[in-house]
Amino acid sequence: MLQKLNFIEAKYDELSMKISDPTIMANQKEWQKLCKEHSDLEEVVVKYREFKKVEEDLEFNKDMLSEESDKELKEMIQEEIKSLSQREEELKDDLRILLLPKDPNDSKNVFVEVRGGAGGDEAALFAANLFRMYTRYAETKRWKVELMSSNETDIGGFKEVVFMIKGNGAYSRLKYESGAHRVQRVPDTESSGRIHTSTATVAVLPEVDDVEIDVNPNDIRVDVFRASGNGGQCVNTTDSAVRMTHLPTGIVVSCQDEKSQLKNKEKALKILKARLYEKAEAERNAAIAEDRRSQVGTGDRSERIRTYNYPQGRVTDHRIGLTLYKLETFMNGDIDEVVDSLITADQAEKMKAMGNTESL
Repeated sequence: MLQKLNFIEAKYDELSMKISDPTIMANQKEWQKLCKEHSDLEEVVVKYREFKKVEEDLEFNKDMLSEESDKELKEMIQEEIKSLSQREEELKDDLRILLLPKDPNDSKNVFVEVRGGAGGDEAALFAANLFRMYTRYAETKRWKVELMSSNETDIGGFKEVVFMIKGNGAYSRLKYESGAHRVQRVPDTESSGRIHTSTATVAVLPEVDDVEIDVNPNDIRVDVFRASGNGGQCVNTTDSAVRMTHLPTGIVVSCQDEKSQLKNKEKALKILKARLYEKAEAERNAAIAEDRRSQVGTGDRSERIRTYNYPQGRVTDHRIGLTLYKLETFMNGDIDEVVDSLITADQAEKMKAMGNTESL
């Protein structure tokens, strides 16, 4: 690992010289590419340099301790050694995490698809609660939310809602939300006070560039129809709604929230590309040996990942066995504690899988 860190530091120094070179700065495209590469390495290099400084100070203090005879001074040096040793271990852990392979999608915008599952109207209402939770969370991060497609029920729920969250690192924080979410509560329509269990599924898809997924226009069938609202009432007098079918895979995307047929087509194509990318990634991951995969992962739509229990005011993430008794604030978008715990667990599994427990 030291060899790798030394290589990264040398590369960083080389890039520092290049981005200061006027001849390279003249080529803005090349300069920006090098600046990004330089920025990506900076955190690792800063941590590594601090680690080397701590090691030097530790060695210096150990030498002093062996030569010192004054009891009071020896105690001070021992305290300093203890503090430096603790910081050394912290930096080792930080460096191991920073050297883990980066998910290329982490910095991307995301599409979030929430669908009501088992439970009828109550499941649709829960899907609307999850939609609100994610939009509130996006607000705390100053990310932008754009509604892509929705199918509302006449009591304010969603059979399906697809929205885009735009913001740096959106995928890195939300990718663990994919899976089946279960709610346990007394529905408003339940007169006997009996607790019902309903589900909603969430899929989080990274936005993909045209170069990442190639869609042949001949493989797409586009049907247009009139948009409809709650209860089936017509909300548009023109055929502005779009249904896009990818013939080779059978994937279907519908968009009707825009009044313009062209805008609905653009949105539908974006979602279609994201779903095709997700399908390709799922097929690729299925080919990877189980022992090389993170156990936390990003989940699939059928995996039950979390339970929201309203009578007890608790939320439980089953993947990491974490239970919080703060359901109300959680549903208002305060989900960072669970997200941070999932990221930590995922990193630990990846370190274990890669054998990154060797000494620096």
